[in-house]
Amino acid sequence: QVQLVESGGGLVQPGDSLTLSCAASGRTRSSYAVGWFRQAPGKERQFVAAIAWSSGGTYYADSVKGRFTISRDNAKKTVYLQMNNLEPEDTAVYSCASTLTRFVYIVRSYSDWGQGTQVTVSS
Repeated sequence: QVQLVESGGGLVQPGDSLTLSCAASGRTRSSYAVGWFRQAPGKERQFVAAIAWSSGGTYYADSVKGRFTISRDNAKKTVYLQMNNLEPEDTAVYSCASTLTRFVYIVRSYSDWGQGTQVTVSS
């Protein structure tokens, strides 16, 4: 099992930037990738981005390409989500999760989840 703890959420204005962190512990060697997901009130959980621990390969949802950047620090077992040019539509609870598989776009392929951090984009 992999334990995940998110941090870095908050209230920002449209156009601002924010960086989320996801610290992993436990059986991280069995994890293939870490993904970020978000869920807005009344909406389904949505894939945002993912990164493979070993190769560093990155994957993004179309809605965040060019604005969000995912990265990882293997030594610190931490994954980051740099979010630029934030929009009100980005408002959601952001959660990171770990998957043992290469199906990084699929929510149900993730077995371990963090508690989530709120990101609110509002003027």
